[in-house]
Amino acid sequence: MAIKPTSSDDSGGEGAIFAEINITPLTDIFLVLLIIFMVTSSVMSQLGVDVNLPAASNATAQAQPEGLVVTLLPGGALRVNNTSVSSGDYVAFESVLRETFKKMKSRLVILEGDKQAFLGAAIEVMDHARKAGADKFAIATSPDKS
Repeated sequence: MAIKPTSSDDSGGEGAIFAEINITPLTDIFLVLLIIFMVTSSVMSQLGVDVNLPAASNATAQAQPEGLVVTLLPGGALRVNNTSVSSGDYVAFESVLRETFKKMKSRLVILEGDKQAFLGAAIEVMDHARKAGADKFAIATSPDKS
């Protein structure tokens, strides 16, 4: 806060007090809070669904390729990069894959399946993904704890 005497003459007489509020520190605090909010919201949106991945050795689980992530949930529901697809609707699944492949240069599909998901459903997902244009497949695993 700055206080300045304002007087028409420089005799040091008593003048009116002019009070001014500096909002620069307040603006700095708001900008820092905005940055923190933006960073945490992007991290929160990437959390996704809770999938119980099968375990593999560390040598197998170290590679992290870039590709399209297809999540197969225990009930048969599908997610394509956090976009839900109704269970058994493979026409919509293929169209979502085609639209996503148009935005990506890689045709890699990373299959992320729950331990309780059926192998037959995973094979069917891979078959429809190949029809939509996928040419490579990877299976996501969690590192083995032992």
